[in-house]
Amino acid sequence: MLDAALNKLSQFTEQLIEKNTLVEQKNEQLQTQYDDLQQTLNSLKEENESLQLEALEQEEKQTAVIDKVNELLTRLQPAQ
Repeated sequence: MLDAALNKLSQFTEQLIEKNTLVEQKNEQLQTQYDDLQQTLNSLKEENESLQLEALEQEEKQTAVIDKVNELLTRLQPAQ
């Protein structure tokens, strides 16, 4: 009876070791995926910031152009 219990305990131990190994491997895969996603997120954040800066610059340029056009229109109106 003791031998049977030891055999069963040994089998369960081996199964747990196998499952633990699989869990560790899966954890490593998930960590790698997480790291990759984190890098992608950081890149996208940087790109977003650049695009926002570009949009602000374009908005400033548009405002300057609109101001110039309005100034020209104002100068032309009295001449009419």
